[in-house]
Amino acid sequence: MALNIAAIATGAQGRHTEALATYDEALPVFGRIFGADHWLTLKLRSDRAQQMTSLGRHAECEAECTAVVRAAVRGTGPEMARLAAAARNGLVFALNAQGRHQEAEALAREALAAHRERDPMSLVLRLGLARSLNGQARHEDALTEARGAEKLHRSLPDHQRLPETGAVELALATALFGLRRVPEAHRQAAVAHDACLASFGPDHRRTVEARTLLERIDGTRP
Repeated sequence: MALNIAAIATGAQGRHTEALATYDEALPVFGRIFGADHWLTLKLRSDRAQQMTSLGRHAECEAECTAVVRAAVRGTGPEMARLAAAARNGLVFALNAQGRHQEAEALAREALAAHRERDPMSLVLRLGLARSLNGQARHEDALTEARGAEKLHRSLPDHQRLPETGAVELALATALFGLRRVPEAHRQAAVAHDACLASFGPDHRRTVEARTLLERIDGTRP
């Protein structure tokens, strides 16, 4: 369990290569202790896959999340249901990152229909849906989803909001920029970047994405 905690903490700081190496070390240990089909082992695989996509290994993340979803839906109990939703979220992100936004949208909507709770999982799925809509240049729809995610984010307790620091503002900024509402987009992107930099450091995927968006808004990046 100590390896799992270390991997989560390292990934949260944007040290994705180190985090993935720690997950690689932990996975055979979890398989030996709990078994390959135990929800803890599957959760470790899901978390590991999402580090892959932070390193640009999107096809590998897609394959691993797909495998975890298939294993989770064969299981029973609330842990397996939450795990299936988490792996679907990773799959949505991987599909978006590969430019397969229509597939990502369909999967995000399916996952949201199956997960009715207003909780952090619903939040990340809504953000994934907004990303897929932005990717299709459906910026009004994306803005609507981002506003809904913003409302949900504000309703969560502090400790549940922290992992998605800057994510809502980033979704809003992307949609607003697509709608050519440049001052609003710049304001949201700056908030996202500053929050991510303070919480996660300069190398975290979300910090880099916010910085890149700011450069695009400012015209310093094509």
